[in-house]
Amino acid sequence: MNKRITAAAALLAAGMLALAGCSGDGGSGSGSSDPIVVGSVNTISGPATFPEASQAAKAVFDKFNADGGLNGRKIDYKALDDKGDPATATANAREIVGSDNAVAMIGSASLIECDLNKKYYEQEGILSIPGIGVDTGCFDSKSISPANVGPYNDMTLTLLYGSEQLKLDNICVLLEIAGSTRPTYQAAIDKWTKITGKKPLYVDDTVPYGASDYTPYIVKAKQAGCKALAINPVEPDAIGQVKAANAQGWNDVTWLYLTSVYSENFAKAIDNAGAGIYVPAEFYPFTEENDVNKDWRDLMTKNNIPLTSFSQGGYLAATYFIEALKSVKGDITRESVSAAIKSMPAVQNKMIGDPYKFGTIPTAGWPIELKTGTHAWQKVADDWYRIPTK
Repeated sequence: MNKRITAAAALLAAGMLALAGCSGDGGSGSGSSDPIVVGSVNTISGPATFPEASQAAKAVFDKFNADGGLNGRKIDYKALDDKGDPATATANAREIVGSDNAVAMIGSASLIECDLNKKYYEQEGILSIPGIGVDTGCFDSKSISPANVGPYNDMTLTLLYGSEQLKLDNICVLLEIAGSTRPTYQAAIDKWTKITGKKPLYVDDTVPYGASDYTPYIVKAKQAGCKALAINPVEPDAIGQVKAANAQGWNDVTWLYLTSVYSENFAKAIDNAGAGIYVPAEFYPFTEENDVNKDWRDLMTKNNIPLTSFSQGGYLAATYFIEALKSVKGDITRESVSAAIKSMPAVQNKMIGDPYKFGTIPTAGWPIELKTGTHAWQKVADDWYRIPTK
């Protein structure tokens, strides 16, 4: 009888230990050699895509693994494509967090996923550092804190630079709206109005993502008397918009775009930039070849990843995560990793205008310009441009 009781107790203890090893922590004990699971949800296919952020994060993690990982433990990075589809975005998050037991979400760049998954992340006690925060949920959740300034502060910055530095008037705003972002873009415009006392000549929020022809929207803006256009597209849409204006002979319009169009591909595609295309780069201008961007540039070039602000964001998000991971004492669990991310001191990096601290939103952009016929971006300021705090 006593032998049977002892055997049963041993079996029970073994079962409890097995359960403890499957407790949603990525299979991570202090003496474990199991991979550390990290994930991201991204819009890689669809009308508006952001593939470079997760590609850059993976390159950082691959290098970390090749250098030995965390005391021999490797990062298993799972980057899924939500295709811009709400059902897929929610399913992706549940696969990575619920089934794969990720310890953190790092380097995401999705058109919609933050808004859809923020409550789930809070419920599961997991933190997310998107490489590129896009939708409103990326900036109003306690569980999500992107590496980038974001399109809303970006919109305020580009409007401020246009009206206050370039002294432009009759600025019109054209918006491509995804999900529930309309009120947040309006808040960004209202912030500019509060600071300057100025208002857009008009706002058109019917501009679609991935349109085959932007001529109707450009013609409407020209006929309304717009002198400058502040718009929030991704790169292919922006190319279509500029070329639609070229076709209409609208050569004196100033373009106030967001960081999303800041790429070498965009510059190469534009012959006629009108009166100039201006962007507040969310990270240090990558077209400047110097020591500030060298590590990022070398890693991206080695892995054939496009040199864009999106890949800068993914690179930085992964870099921040690794620093937090190295600071964990004891077991690598979702709880310990979250605590390390939250307690990590503000990160100073020359690639960013404001130090990165989880839970804060940066407000700095570096003004750059693309002039007609140059096919090359250039800095038009010697320092970061910031949204006034008062």
